[in-house]
Amino acid sequence: MNLKELATKLGLSPTTVSRALNGYPEVNEATRERVMAAAKRHNYRPNTRAIRLATGRALAVGHVIPLATRHEIVNPIFADFIAGAGETYSRNGYDMILSVVPDEAEEQAYRDLKSRGSADGVILHAPRMNDPRIPLLHEIGLPFVVHGRATGAELPYSWVDVNNRRAFQRATEFLLDLGHARIGLVNGLEFMDFAIRRRTGYVDALAGRAMPIDPALMSSDEMTEISGYRAASAMLDAPAPPTAFLVASMISGMGVRRAIEERGLKLGRDISVIIHDDDLSYMKNGGDVPIFTATRSSVRDAGRIAAEMLLSLIAQPGAGPEHRLLEAELIIGQSTGPAPRSPAPKV
Repeated sequence: MNLKELATKLGLSPTTVSRALNGYPEVNEATRERVMAAAKRHNYRPNTRAIRLATGRALAVGHVIPLATRHEIVNPIFADFIAGAGETYSRNGYDMILSVVPDEAEEQAYRDLKSRGSADGVILHAPRMNDPRIPLLHEIGLPFVVHGRATGAELPYSWVDVNNRRAFQRATEFLLDLGHARIGLVNGLEFMDFAIRRRTGYVDALAGRAMPIDPALMSSDEMTEISGYRAASAMLDAPAPPTAFLVASMISGMGVRRAIEERGLKLGRDISVIIHDDDLSYMKNGGDVPIFTATRSSVRDAGRIAAEMLLSLIAQPGAGPEHRLLEAELIIGQSTGPAPRSPAPKV
């Protein structure tokens, strides 16, 4: 079935049907829903080349990954975000362009996407404080949505983020309620906005209970298994080791668990651990009863939301920025328990 035939069945003009399928704001929502339902019912697939010629759109969204963070491509967190976003792109007839570029070529990659007309918009990953990519994308006029937020950014922008500060504050308070007085923080790189907010939540919780804030109990590094292992090992081997850890990711948490078990300690009894981001498609946190207590927020859902937000911005260029703050849920697993009455024995 072609566009003209679909329009005839609906009793609408081909122009109206085309605009409804491509998200033009002047088509009312009732008509859009009717057209979308008919297209699905009749298995109509628009001619992408014709749409590109008619609208001047690339029907593609860009994701630029600098080489310094190329490990993100094999990170299950990134993969889940892309899977969620990809579902939205596919449903709306959009392709995805994934560009891995040298660090020094990242700015040019965004400029090329715009000048070549390769992408109608981009998702910005791993925002930093005062992120220079935000003014750059404003300058070149490429619609974008940030996965996260960028503290210090002066220009308006759309974003989807988890309430990282609140998640880590709540998790720290939970450990304090269990009687843990020395809680180690195994954080991500703290020039990243999410990591800054997580440390703030952790510190705020300690300060709120008049607990000492010990820099020796805080680490900041890549969220990898080996980094989690090294950070936990150093803290556990110190004269006054922690009885609990708050960890920035499941992958880091696996390293923390390895360090705990190597010392003959039992997870959840001798040492408590809370992780973040355990709702991953291909790395499950146990079965019916979670292994790790976790602050949970679906990265896949965040990908869907960010993609929907970006496609809306592309369809309605004059619309103002949108913001979506997601709350993390505290899931109780087997990795937390009351603080031991005496320091855990070292082997």
